[in-house]
Amino acid sequence: MLGERDLIEKIRKMNYSQLEEFAREIRRYIISVVSKNGGHLASNLGTVELTLALYRVFDPFEDIIIWDTGHQTYTHKLLTGRWDVFPTLRTFGGISGFTNIFESPVDRFGAGHVGTSIAAALGVEKALSLQGLKKNIVVVIGDGALTSGEALEALNQIRAQNSRIKIIVNSNGMSISKNVGGLALLLESLRTSRVYNKLKEIIKQGLNDAAELELRKIREVFKVALVGEDFFESLGLKHFGPIDGHDLHDLEQALKGIKNYPYPTVLTVFTVKGKGYHFSEGNPTKFHGVDKFDPDSGTFEKPEGAVSYSEVFGNTLVELAKKDSRIVALTAAMPDGTGLNSFAKMFPERFVDLGITEQSVVTYAGALALYGMKPVVAIYSTFLQRAYDQVIHDVALQKLKVIFAIDRAGLVGSDGPTHHGVFDIAFLRPIPNVEIFTPLDAGDLVGMLAYVLENFEHLNGPVAIRYPRDVEFAKLEQLCGKIEPAEPHSWNLVRNGKNVALLSVGTLTRLYTEICARNDWTLVGVRSVKPLDEDTLNKVVASHEVIVTIEEGTLNGGFGDAVNSFIVNRALAGKVRVLNIGIGDQFVPHGSREELLRYTGLDPTSVERRVRDFLRVSCSS
Repeated sequence: MLGERDLIEKIRKMNYSQLEEFAREIRRYIISVVSKNGGHLASNLGTVELTLALYRVFDPFEDIIIWDTGHQTYTHKLLTGRWDVFPTLRTFGGISGFTNIFESPVDRFGAGHVGTSIAAALGVEKALSLQGLKKNIVVVIGDGALTSGEALEALNQIRAQNSRIKIIVNSNGMSISKNVGGLALLLESLRTSRVYNKLKEIIKQGLNDAAELELRKIREVFKVALVGEDFFESLGLKHFGPIDGHDLHDLEQALKGIKNYPYPTVLTVFTVKGKGYHFSEGNPTKFHGVDKFDPDSGTFEKPEGAVSYSEVFGNTLVELAKKDSRIVALTAAMPDGTGLNSFAKMFPERFVDLGITEQSVVTYAGALALYGMKPVVAIYSTFLQRAYDQVIHDVALQKLKVIFAIDRAGLVGSDGPTHHGVFDIAFLRPIPNVEIFTPLDAGDLVGMLAYVLENFEHLNGPVAIRYPRDVEFAKLEQLCGKIEPAEPHSWNLVRNGKNVALLSVGTLTRLYTEICARNDWTLVGVRSVKPLDEDTLNKVVASHEVIVTIEEGTLNGGFGDAVNSFIVNRALAGKVRVLNIGIGDQFVPHGSREELLRYTGLDPTSVERRVRDFLRVSCSS
């Protein structure tokens, strides 16, 4: 059993040849575990040498090292006491795929989303200063994360805060998909400048280790001459590099050089996303966040005939856009994850990717709508949270007709609490002018999207269509070939029973057909969360003694609350009893979707037991 510090002490005693072999061992271990559990592969393979060199120079147990997102922290976890438990990565009860302050004291700040590290580092530095403490504070942030508004805001504050933090920019030209924007172009110009890199190698060949500092000074002259004014220097930060992020010797020397530098510094390192695994190097986007796969062939384990909701959405939008030139698709650095890659290829002039800038994407979409277009923002539920103010002020307040295609709504599985989409119903419901629709299956998603876009002129404001990270066993050609619009405001009476009525939101509905048949309960598929289908709800309340609401989201402010208010406000509380089932006041851990449905009590067995218990208590009282 390895102790917390054992590997740190071990790598500090290794020579470079031994370190290179250990880096290969780490990559083999990461590939082995991720191929079984799923996880973020390419980004973590790209930071192995960087982490080894970093922890030979800085002490993660004494210094404050803050990693931006967990996409690049698997080697960090391995070196800081989690080597033996690494096979539990992302499994229920196992270690997280991201930094987690409850998992280890060296996970200095929890992060599942990008862009938070610099602001967190400045806060840590201020807290230590107020207590009279001094520590090295290091941030490791990707070039994709630097496009985030929060990261840019924090960069702008570093000199004003008299900070001495060290920022390592891991530049691999990628976030999840290829980076976009001016800052990405600046870093890429350094990466691809053949003249600069050739000159760097010529000079380096004539210098020994003692001359490394002078080499860095010469490099700075080349950077300005060949690329132009340095972005970081213009903010008052000393910028070193770029250096090869896989050269352990150069990394270590550069890190030693900035360790005691008396001013805030930025060190740019160039890495290869997916390094050391040729399938991942060849397609880093595909191997960014992966499910189980065969490490020998690089093929993914996908059930035969399965198609994801993201694919259904993307293909449907393509078909609709062929007939409607006003449709514009937008994403925040997630064209592949949201299923928009085909749209981007077919309609590049009507595809907008603003990078990791969810706030800007929402406002941009609002402006498109105001000036005659039909914007569709494809975004994960958890990322939409970052643009809440823009949804309210820039879109809903102005009654702008923006379609939010909310992917990964509900429990997403192994990515855990930072990625579960369980708050969108609750945070969208209170906003005036917003409608929220929840398709019952993939075909319903197709029909809803078609209806909303075909009836765009009649919308009163923004529309959210939320769907899960799940698959259907169907053919895309059948789902998206002949598209029939489906009016989304009505609920579906799936089964007519007695006494008890289950009102189930979205795709959860299909889970409960058997328990409703066994108990002769009514089952209603809720397709519109806001507005409620009041006609159906009135009929159900009038003909049943017990109403059960079920949703894959938080109960606080959710669909159940909407039904409760409807019943109370119409003085129906004495005529019907209501049970709300959903996610309680908690953050749900990581695990498989099936495990998490059981954990939250949303699986059929748990729902049936809770309803029966409720009936017994109700009868006895």
